[in-house]
Amino acid sequence: MKSTMRLPQVGALALVLGTTTFLNAAENRAPQPSDFTVHEWGTFTSVAGADGSAMQWDTLGCRTDLPGFVHDFSRVYKSGLRGTVRMETPVLYFYSPDELDAQVKVEFPQGLITEWYPQADTRSGAIEWRNIKVQPDTSPVLPRESGASRYYAARATDSAPITIGEQHEKFLFYRGVGHFAIPLSARLSGDGRIAIENRGPDPVPAMILFENRGGRLGYRNTGAISGDVALDPPSLDGSLSQLRHDLETTLVAQGLFPKEAQAMIETWRDSWFEEGSRLIYIVPSRAIDRILPLQVDPAPSQTARVFVGRIELITSETKRSVEQAMAAGDRSTIERYGRFLDPILQRISSESPSMANQVAQFRKIQASIGVGVCR
Repeated sequence: MKSTMRLPQVGALALVLGTTTFLNAAENRAPQPSDFTVHEWGTFTSVAGADGSAMQWDTLGCRTDLPGFVHDFSRVYKSGLRGTVRMETPVLYFYSPDELDAQVKVEFPQGLITEWYPQADTRSGAIEWRNIKVQPDTSPVLPRESGASRYYAARATDSAPITIGEQHEKFLFYRGVGHFAIPLSARLSGDGRIAIENRGPDPVPAMILFENRGGRLGYRNTGAISGDVALDPPSLDGSLSQLRHDLETTLVAQGLFPKEAQAMIETWRDSWFEEGSRLIYIVPSRAIDRILPLQVDPAPSQTARVFVGRIELITSETKRSVEQAMAAGDRSTIERYGRFLDPILQRISSESPSMANQVAQFRKIQASIGVGVCR
């Protein structure tokens, strides 16, 4: 005879509460890697052209959003730098039970490193940090300036502090500009749908179509993308808190610790979720390793690299907004588009020949009008 044992009701409740307490404690407890562990997150930002491919654009056409102590390739900023992808805020975290010395080299064969911290050796297509001292259980004074910057949010993790020379930080930081094909193309069709094609050899693990119009937002979470898909614009009745939760869950599932995922979302909260339309997707891990080969010595026992791709979509609403702002001399609206103003003007000129002269005249006075902070 089959028998069933039942816990008393109070005992069952205690078991559930005890399990919940244990899980909550596990979520909040600092990660305790038994060996040397390296985690990295970053963003690839691109703009979809009329054919869906990533278009060339002035990736540095805005005021920097970084603190002054960050090193940069200064001569780039005097002439601007065009590319298909802005590689933004990759940060490398280190976890170790003991102090150790390490070296890190990141190659970027299809791009140029433009900013970094702490000090490093940079050359065309590569950056290298030597003599990194990983120092768990220490609390060095980290550089900070009075002005606001999204840079600092990346420090809110349990990673070990590092020291290179006299410079201290919680991570290695770098940025760059590249000329390479991204895994996805995104084309706006005549019926208002977004036609998406995975052009890479690997499935894209997750993707979100996001839209914000006047503070009303919506999103579609598509899951993995292996081939082609066409999406209707989302209804604008979404919840930002739910979206943040979904993104955090996705980032943790890809290998980040919860605090790392939270730090990444907090870093880009004023950018990913602002006015406009965009795709937010997870870059396949093999694509990351092809685009940014990473060498760490000593070799970590565990490495996680999680990059988010952002494809800015230039919709008819966006073009109309810029056209009206140019006609009215509306500087505040124009500044809001920051570095994305350049590709928007390109699209307006190419798709509306009647606007070409107006765009050309506007470009002549664009320097005096200025553009907003990078976003």
